Amino acid sequence: MEIAINDTWKEQLKGEFSKEYFKELVSFVKEEYANHVCYPPENEIFAAFNYCAFNDTKVVIIGQDPYHGPNQANGLCFSVHDGIKHPPSLINIFKELETDINKDYPESGNLESWAEQGVLLLNATLTVREHDAGSHQKKGWEVFTDTIIKTISDNREDIIFLLWGGFAKKKIKLIDTKKHHVLTSGHPSPLSANRGYWFGNRHFSICNEILLKNGKKPIIW
Repeated sequence: MEIAINDTWKEQLKGEFSKEYFKELVSFVKEEYANHVCYPPENEIFAAFNYCAFNDTKVVIIGQDPYHGPNQANGLCFSVHDGIKHPPSLINIFKELETDINKDYPESGNLESWAEQGVLLLNATLTVREHDAGSHQKKGWEVFTDTIIKTISDNREDIIFLLWGGFAKKKIKLIDTKKHHVLTSGHPSPLSANRGYWFGNRHFSICNEILLKNGKKPIIW
């Protein structure tokens, strides 16, 4: 596994790559990709960082695991490649956008345009084996991505963290809430959304209101 990660992140995270846990993680991921079908494609494992440089990050959305179906995962949480059927959570994200900011439901589920505007679409685990959800959890990825969240919290100000669902909400312990903005809601998955924990959170418009108040460009969602 090549650590093909944007130089701005490399600089911030340079201490991590030589740590024992990361060496073991790289070894595990290499073996998995050599012997099984895994996602996302190897050259997209670090896509979230390559679309969104450290100093350009304005918003952080935290997911859990990449999609584990064929051709879905593209290295950005909740996002899928162009032309791929939208997974249920992404459908509910787009439905909330429709009601929150009157955005037409998009044809493509690819969220690269968000990332290019400063939205870090960060999965806690960056790889997965095909049709085996959670198969690469607890192998070191969470240590790495927790370090990323803490690094952003320590070295930046006024970042907006969108924490959707119980798993993401636990990450609040890594965030200095005095200098950053944290918006929480239920997860956009059907189970949570259909119980009333997702729809109506208005996170997209609230996020843009905060950005404007801080003199930053709003996100074109």
